[in-house]
Amino acid sequence: MQEDKGMPTARTRSHKHFRLNAAKIKRAQKVLHAGTETEAIERALDLVISEHERNGLAAEANERFVKSGIAVKDVYGTLEQ
Repeated sequence: MQEDKGMPTARTRSHKHFRLNAAKIKRAQKVLHAGTETEAIERALDLVISEHERNGLAAEANERFVKSGIAVKDVYGTLEQ
């Protein structure tokens, strides 16, 4: 069964008090099409977490590629410049 990464349930929520830039929250709310400020912050956090995971996967793939020893041929001659 896949873990739900959507909005947390009432049990997993906690009340936190932060001093945040109101204009940034409103901008994020608009960009993320969030109905509330809380939803905007939740979506922004989800995006940061998923981006971090993608970056890790890309780094692992790059490392495997480099270790594979595959030779890259510069057919256009642009890498030597």
